[in-house]
Amino acid sequence: MLKPFAEELGALGARHTLTWLHDKRIEPCVACRLCQRDWSAFGCRHDDDMPEIFDAILACDVLVLATPIYSWYCTPPMKAALDRLVYGMNKYYGDEKGPSLWKGKRLALVTTCGYPPEKGADLWEAGVKRYCKHSRLLYAGMLAERHSNYRSAFMDEEKERRARAFAQQLYYNVL
Repeated sequence: MLKPFAEELGALGARHTLTWLHDKRIEPCVACRLCQRDWSAFGCRHDDDMPEIFDAILACDVLVLATPIYSWYCTPPMKAALDRLVYGMNKYYGDEKGPSLWKGKRLALVTTCGYPPEKGADLWEAGVKRYCKHSRLLYAGMLAERHSNYRSAFMDEEKERRARAFAQQLYYNVL
């Protein structure tokens, strides 16, 4: 789904960057709160790829989280990145309350699941909506498509049309 989605964004003139989290080294958050010491930077005890991801998010207008849903939630790399971002971007966890460094950014979801989306992606969407509220992000919607069996190809013309339409919706309503 990302291919027609990204192609449509490009055709509309939107610049976009695709980051594959499974290609990145993302250590799990250990809630040490080192990130809370500097309210202007990510700051973390781990020496991994998250500062690069942090910088890319700060530079973007819209963040699109794309993940398949396994067992009603996102993949482990996505969860690890979100755990790190909630602390690194939101400087709320010290003795003093600091800013949300990504406040006002829009966030959208692109996902696939094995159940009908209202039963397969609903918990993921609810969790992200809560994440947005906590982080002061603006939720911009979700494209969720079902893959009901492994004997047929996932992508078809209708899913491609919906992926392109979602890209257009984000472009015209958000960007």
